[in-house]
Amino acid sequence: MNNIKKIVKVIIGIAVLVLAVAVFFFAMQSGDLENANLKKWRSSDVDRRIAAVQILTASDSDLDLLVQCVDKMAALPDSSDFAVRDAVALCYTGVQVNKNN
Repeated sequence: MNNIKKIVKVIIGIAVLVLAVAVFFFAMQSGDLENANLKKWRSSDVDRRIAAVQILTASDSDLDLLVQCVDKMAALPDSSDFAVRDAVALCYTGVQVNKNN
């Protein structure tokens, strides 16, 4: 009987440890939008998108234009693995080049 109790305690301990690791793993994945891919961009709300663009560009100008540009990039086929950071950088560069012309 003692052996069965010890085995049950070990199994419960292992289950709690696995559960704690799983919770930690999923908590770490809910991170910021700036380091995510365009698949996560599409599923986020407009306020998070604007905040991410504002953080990545360190500017308050043309936020709506940049969000629309990244939205168009996210709508392209096979773009879900593209990084939000890279998409914002491309759009920001395009806006700057357009302003200078």
